[in-house]
Amino acid sequence: MTDTNGASAAPTAPRPVPLLVLDVVGLTPRLLAHMPNLRSLAADGSRAPLTTVLPAVTCTAQTTFLTGTLPSEHGVVANGWYFRELGDVLLWRQHNGLVAGDRLWDAARRTWPDYTVANICWWYAMGADTDITVTPRPVYYSDGRKEPDCYTRPPALHDELTRNFGTFPLFRFWGPGADLVSSRWIADATRYVMRTRRPDLTLCYLPHLDYDLQRYGPDDPRAHRAAAELDTVIAPLLDDARREGRTVVTLSEYGITPVSRPVDINRALRRAGLLEVYTQDGMEYLDTGASRAFAVADHQLAHVYVRRSQDVAATREALTGLAGVEQILDDEGKKSHGLDHPRSGELVAVAERDAWFTYYYWLDDARAPDFARLVEIHRKPGYDPAELFMDPESPFVRLKAAGAVARKKLGLRYRLAVVPLDPSPVRGSHGRLPSDDDEAPLVLCSAPGAVNGRVAATEVKSLLLRLAGAEAAGQVSGG
Repeated sequence: MTDTNGASAAPTAPRPVPLLVLDVVGLTPRLLAHMPNLRSLAADGSRAPLTTVLPAVTCTAQTTFLTGTLPSEHGVVANGWYFRELGDVLLWRQHNGLVAGDRLWDAARRTWPDYTVANICWWYAMGADTDITVTPRPVYYSDGRKEPDCYTRPPALHDELTRNFGTFPLFRFWGPGADLVSSRWIADATRYVMRTRRPDLTLCYLPHLDYDLQRYGPDDPRAHRAAAELDTVIAPLLDDARREGRTVVTLSEYGITPVSRPVDINRALRRAGLLEVYTQDGMEYLDTGASRAFAVADHQLAHVYVRRSQDVAATREALTGLAGVEQILDDEGKKSHGLDHPRSGELVAVAERDAWFTYYYWLDDARAPDFARLVEIHRKPGYDPAELFMDPESPFVRLKAAGAVARKKLGLRYRLAVVPLDPSPVRGSHGRLPSDDDEAPLVLCSAPGAVNGRVAATEVKSLLLRLAGAEAAGQVSGG
C-alpha cells in the first residue's frame, strides 16, 4: 500500500469483532442444565471448564480475567484486605487505581487505538480507562441517609438509564431483598448501551445466582429456579448480540459449594490472646493496630495479618487444628498459588469444602457493634453472608423493616437492623479451589471451536483478544 506521495503506508488493521462478555456468577455444569438459552449457546458454539484463581471471589477473579495475571502481580488478593498504611480493613473498594498491570483494553488499543469499551457493573470500574461505565454507587447524604443510585460515565448516561429503567435497585443488588430485579436492570442497561453506543467490548456482570445459592445451597430447588430465572433474563441479551454480529463469551468466576460449618477464625485468635478490641458505648470494635493477629474473612479464605514476625508461629498454632480449617498457607504456600503480594496476610487460611469463615470477633452478642445487624459491607472487617437473611430471632423483624423503608421514603434517617448474628442459615459458599469440574466455573462461547480442553483464568484476556481479531491484526500476545 502506498500513500498519495508514493511512500509505503502502514496497513490498516481490520476492525475488531465486537464482543459481549457475560460474567454469570456461580455458573457450573450442574446449573447449566437448568439454563436452556446458555446451554444452546454452548451447543452451537463451544464450552470448556475454567480453572479459577485462589481466592475464587469476584474482585480477584475479574481482575485476573482482565489482566491475565495472578494476584501476586495485579494486587487484588481478595474482595478486600487490610490497608496497613491506613490501619483499616476495607472491602468492596471501587477505584481501578487499586489494580496493577496491563488491562484487556490496553492491549486491544495497541492494535485499535479507537477501541471502545463498556463496563456494566464489573468491579473496579471507577477511574478505569473505559469509554462507558455503569457501577452501583449509593447517594450518601450529609444527614447519614443512603439512597440507591449508580455512577455512570459519561454522566448523561445516568439520566438515560434512570428514565428508561428506573433508579438502580441497590437494595435488590445485595442484602435480604437481593433478587432477580438487579440482574434484570443490569441486563436492560447493557442492551441499551449496546444499542445506543455500539462499543467494541461490552462487559456485563450478572450476580443473581450468588444470592439463592448462598442462602439455600447449589443443590436446592430454589437455586435451580434462580438459574432458570436468570437464563430468561439473559435470552434478550443473546438475541441482541446475534443481531449485532457480536461474539458472546460467558464466564463464571467460581462455583458455589454446599456448606454447613461457619468457622469463627477471629474468635479463635482472640481466645489465644492475639486479637484485641476496644469498647465504645458498650460495643466492641476490632483494634487492628493493637492486635498481634487478626483475620479478614472472605468466604472460604481468610487473610491473617500478623503485626510482628515473632508472632507468626503463635498465630499458626492458634489456628492449627481449628475445626473447618483445611490449610494455612505461609510464604511458600502463598507463592505457589500466586498470592505472594504485600497486601496478603502473613498467613492465609483456607476452609474445608463444607466450611466458611465468619468475621465475628466478639464473644458475647450483647457486645456486638451496631453495624453487625445492618447491611453494612463497608464497615464490617470481613465478608458477612448473613446479610442475605432477616433475623428470625428478632420479633416483628419484617414490621421493623417496613417501618425503616417508610422512613426512607419520607426522607428521614433510618436503620435497617435486621441481619442475624447467627451464621448457621448460610448454605453455600466459595473461595477455595473446586474439588471437581462439576462444581467449577465454565467458559462458553458462541463461536464454534473457540474454546476447548481447559481455559485458565489467566488465559481469558488473550482469549478475548483472539476472538476480537487481534491475532489476525498482528497483535499475537495479550500484552
